[in-house]
Amino acid sequence: MREPRFWWGQDGSIQASLLAPFATVYGAVAARRLAKSSRKADVPVVCVGNPTIGGAGKTPTAMTVARMLQTDGERPVFLTRGYRGRLAGPVFVDLSQHRALDVGDEPLLLARLAPTVVARRRGIGARTAVDAGASVIVMDDGFQNPSLTKDFSIMVIDAGRGVGNGQVIPAGPLRAPLHAQLARAHALVLVGGTAREAEALRAQAHALTLPVFDARLVPETSFLTALGDGRVLAFAGIGDPEKFFATLRAAGVTVAATRSFDDHHRYTRKDAQALCRRAEQEGLVLVTTEKDLARMQGDERTAQLAAHAHALPVTLTFDDEAAFSALLEKHVAAARRG
Repeated sequence: MREPRFWWGQDGSIQASLLAPFATVYGAVAARRLAKSSRKADVPVVCVGNPTIGGAGKTPTAMTVARMLQTDGERPVFLTRGYRGRLAGPVFVDLSQHRALDVGDEPLLLARLAPTVVARRRGIGARTAVDAGASVIVMDDGFQNPSLTKDFSIMVIDAGRGVGNGQVIPAGPLRAPLHAQLARAHALVLVGGTAREAEALRAQAHALTLPVFDARLVPETSFLTALGDGRVLAFAGIGDPEKFFATLRAAGVTVAATRSFDDHHRYTRKDAQALCRRAEQEGLVLVTTEKDLARMQGDERTAQLAAHAHALPVTLTFDDEAAFSALLEKHVAAARRG
């Protein structure tokens, strides 16, 4: 499903106004759900979420958090619901057997770094992770899910997109009223610099004494070097494809053509053939995101595209990594003390 354009436009659009009564009801229910009591896991739980529908950089943030924990000697295990995967779990992701159709695309990326549990029921998933030896659970998404107590909740927002028109579903992209979500976070991460759209968010966070950290998605240098001066056909089926295209251009890549698909798009044989044909006819290199490539692999309908496409590896880096790492350690230690 493609997000309505008016979600990311200005306040006061006709569509948003017509849907405002439904948004009020949805927002009230979501806010009450956020406030529900939850069950505490046997190990600290770090949750990485975002306040809106669509991509913001949650998965790269979760991976950076896990690397920090590993550096500190922890044994992080990822916990995720496996969006659009057919398995309800709990199940550990096996890269030799599972495909995106089974567990979703994000878990395939997470499992490259650390053990990953897919479970629709987060509480059961947490027990599975602990039984497997997790010293810390890192949740990729689930901020709005009340089933588990979060010892350190990180809210991730794309600094360029912000929170759109600032309204709740279906009038806007927010999953719950923004203030209610910020009030339950322990840190706000703004990805992509200091865009004007982020300043209001920064001010709201400061009013709540919520620490704010700036972060960036940094492309892997070796990939860019190997790409050289090649002209690229960039394609993506993520929350904000334009963000991916902008990342490529900012890295100096010559983006000759682009193709956008819906978030979590399941590529068809027709999609694959069309992209490969255009790349061959125009002498372009096919480049996509790691999530998109993971979604295609193991599917015979898109085998040709998966074989010819190159994924751009990116890492989320904090402008003040030491400060963020210290806050992470503080909350994990506090959770252990009870």
